[in-house]
Amino acid sequence: MKCFCRIIFACLGLLACFSFVGCSVNRFIPEDEYMLNQVSIHSDKKELKTAPLMGYVGQHPNNKWFSLVKVPLYIYSLSGRDSTKRINRFIRRLGEPPVIYDSTLSQKTRLNIQNAVQNMGYLNAEVELLKISEGNRIGVQYYIKPHQRYRVRQFQQEIRDTAIAQQLKDKGNVSLLQDNMYFDLNVLESERNRLNTFLQNKGYYKFNKDFVRFEADTTLGNHLVDLKMILQEYSAGKTGEVRPHQRYTIGNVSYNIPLSHNKPFVRPKVIASANELTEGALYREQDVQGSYSRLNRLGAVQSGRINFTENAEDSTKLDAQIIVTPSKRNSFNIELEGTNSAGDLGVAVAFSYQNRNIFRGSELLNLKARGAFEAIKGLRDYSDQNFIEYSFEAGITFPDFICPFLRHSFRKHVLATSELSFMFDSQDRPEFHRRVLTTSWRYKWSRAARRMQHRIDLLDINYVFMPWISDTFRERYLENPESRNAILRYNYENLFIVKWGYSFFYSSQSLNPNSKNYGTNAYIIRASIETAGNLLYGIFNMSKASRNTDGQYTLFNNAFAQYVKGDIDFSKSFMINKANSLALHFGLGIAYPYGNSTILPYEKRYFSGGANSVRGWSVRELGPGSFLGNDGKIDFINQTGDLKLDMNVEYRTHLFWKFDAAAFIDAGNIWTLRDYPDQPGGQFRFDTFWRQIAVAYGLGLRLNFNYFILRLDGGMKAVHPSYEDSYRHFPIIHPNFKRDFSFHFAVGLPF
Repeated sequence: MKCFCRIIFACLGLLACFSFVGCSVNRFIPEDEYMLNQVSIHSDKKELKTAPLMGYVGQHPNNKWFSLVKVPLYIYSLSGRDSTKRINRFIRRLGEPPVIYDSTLSQKTRLNIQNAVQNMGYLNAEVELLKISEGNRIGVQYYIKPHQRYRVRQFQQEIRDTAIAQQLKDKGNVSLLQDNMYFDLNVLESERNRLNTFLQNKGYYKFNKDFVRFEADTTLGNHLVDLKMILQEYSAGKTGEVRPHQRYTIGNVSYNIPLSHNKPFVRPKVIASANELTEGALYREQDVQGSYSRLNRLGAVQSGRINFTENAEDSTKLDAQIIVTPSKRNSFNIELEGTNSAGDLGVAVAFSYQNRNIFRGSELLNLKARGAFEAIKGLRDYSDQNFIEYSFEAGITFPDFICPFLRHSFRKHVLATSELSFMFDSQDRPEFHRRVLTTSWRYKWSRAARRMQHRIDLLDINYVFMPWISDTFRERYLENPESRNAILRYNYENLFIVKWGYSFFYSSQSLNPNSKNYGTNAYIIRASIETAGNLLYGIFNMSKASRNTDGQYTLFNNAFAQYVKGDIDFSKSFMINKANSLALHFGLGIAYPYGNSTILPYEKRYFSGGANSVRGWSVRELGPGSFLGNDGKIDFINQTGDLKLDMNVEYRTHLFWKFDAAAFIDAGNIWTLRDYPDQPGGQFRFDTFWRQIAVAYGLGLRLNFNYFILRLDGGMKAVHPSYEDSYRHFPIIHPNFKRDFSFHFAVGLPF
């Protein structure tokens, strides 16, 4: 309780400090002028949504942290008037000067809002500017009187080009305009853009939306409009000859590929396969954009360009020349990192090499070697006190499907890669030595917009083997009847995992690297399913193969895992204003071992806590269920499960410069599907699981460089499911900073 009171008094003291500093803002407000304190938009019609109209506001008040306190303004106010002093200039860069009210901008905003509302069909709309001043502060309100909204009584089309008129009868052409619709100029502009796209994909290379115009008769009365859309014939400029629009087909397609060592730097077939233009086919703008997408994703190509010229012999044909520029072929990278595992310090170094055109087909070759050393303290009865790891990775990515059974039409409409990878990892710990050998073959593909992405792991083989386990570790944890742990023992046996999987990703906004999803109204869905061991189990079962003493089929004297696992993840962000947003997240995963397995492999089990889960707990400190670990040496195994639930809400705000902040509430846990004696209270039950949901709250600081984000999060436990007494079950009522706080450092957003 004392800790809670201290937090309250600290917050009150901080607010008092801000109030005092707020008084010093006045010295930065010129005499006879006002600081803009608030801006709002109101309407006397509920159906007219005012939130989108905030984009027309030309002057906003100072930013508020978490929409509550104008901290950047107060920071600025801490500086002195003397701008020649370095400390004052530094403080001002961290803060934000007071926004001085500009009457010219407010009048311009009023007119912009009025025009925007009139464009929605409220042709008689009026916007009134209301100003409320108090001292040297002023608040501005834009009050909208929309009046009656106009509707289209009759919609007509005048298509002066008969060939285009015939094209517009196509079933794929669905107009946005119709009788009795609202007379909305935004919809009219959308129709112009839609027609432009439709016709450019029908061969009309020189068509643009300026050939579409509208005539509206607003004198009918009763708030009705007669609307006519006129699609004009082609004319080259104001004095050009008026004639029907020319429909083009693709003529000759040629390639301009620079040479390297007297031959094209990339095989012409690779560039040709990236080209979606077909000789003799109609010109389609979507084929042009698709070609650009394919060319620019080739690692061997720095940039691609397509030039069109009218064919000298046939003016209805467009000759296309595709010009590519090579990118840098080889690159090397060295990474040095320090590690700290529960106080055990270490160092790691990694060397990587990339070749973006290894076989002159824009194949990407990745080679990586990594070594790590960690000095381990506190282990007794072990001959070696150090951790040594080294690993080798090799992978090659092909810029297309390497699969003979796919139709050409499917290949043409997707952006795909085929990936082959190998990895060997060697870990030598004082307790044991572990070797992991992995190989996989997978496909990835997406459409041109890249909002939806797919991945199939056609074959993924993992072989885990333990060449050595110390006698001390074996006697204490694997063979001692008093401490024997089935989950622990299973994960220190040799194991085969042969799996197949599919994953799906969708973002409501384009994944174009120039777009920005952070803090915008976007949602993301991730889903995946994988299964392992079914084919092997079927083969062994049909062949009546023998089993080992645990009733398992073995491959090369090693049991293979059999399970099914599925995950779904949803996140949504809501933009409140340019500095504040709200993000929600829900994640659910479930995995079930069966057939040849009663326990999931450790790598496939779920854990809770950490920087991307319930942040009041460190990684693998929470769950399963109400289970409370009591042996820190093996709890990393016990605190895993077969089912995971994560629910998060996070309020994000911009502070200053590159710094953002967040306030969050996390909830979730993990559970087991079977009742394991080594994890009492860990099994999922419908009548009790809701009481085992852990809750945490906290604050975060982010350093946002747009292309990556460094994140520091501090979480406090609010509800601890491992305790039943109210004192420890609800640490939010009885907080203890030393006991309940967890600190996390991560790269990227948590969801």
